[in-house]
Amino acid sequence: MSTIASTSQISPANERAWHQSNLLGDWKGNIKQNHSPVEFKVISINGSTAQVEYTHNGRTERGQATVSENSITFGNVTIATRNGTQAAFEFGYQPSGQLASTGTQTAILAKDTSTTDANPLVGSWTGATATQSVSFQVTSISGRNAQVKYNIGGVSGQGVGDVVGNAVLLGKIQFSLTDGVNGKVTFQSGKQTIALPVKKFTPKTA
Repeated sequence: MSTIASTSQISPANERAWHQSNLLGDWKGNIKQNHSPVEFKVISINGSTAQVEYTHNGRTERGQATVSENSITFGNVTIATRNGTQAAFEFGYQPSGQLASTGTQTAILAKDTSTTDANPLVGSWTGATATQSVSFQVTSISGRNAQVKYNIGGVSGQGVGDVVGNAVLLGKIQFSLTDGVNGKVTFQSGKQTIALPVKKFTPKTA
């Protein structure tokens, strides 16, 4: 199976230090000063560059933003998050007729998770044979980005996968959904490509 690159490429060092994958998603809130709605969508991160959409005053701007530590700057707009659920938003502007001064608008944005839990790909999926074992966990999905953790043959890792239909692609690993409780994980082991059936983990209730 050929290598499939994810739409988001976050360096392991930056992820460990700043949890930059927390920035991914659709952030919504209201400006504190005038209560107008604002939306900032982080579609993907590639190194120090992010693809974003910024909606305010009824119009949407799209383009590339700069990623630094746990913040993203797009023109005169900056958002930052530590926990992946709330983000601080700041917009700097120059008031009319005041050439030497600048104003600031702020907001607390919340990540929109209304569609995350509804995606059937989200969950913990496990499977094993006599010689192989796999655990593949999709913790959340935002747009085409899936937060993934896995353990294949005792080797653990995590990252941001690419959602394509009923599948999640993470480098040379592919998880595809058969139905709501069954799927398969395809991966390379040496020179072999292995497709291992997996089942969704469902906690037992009393």
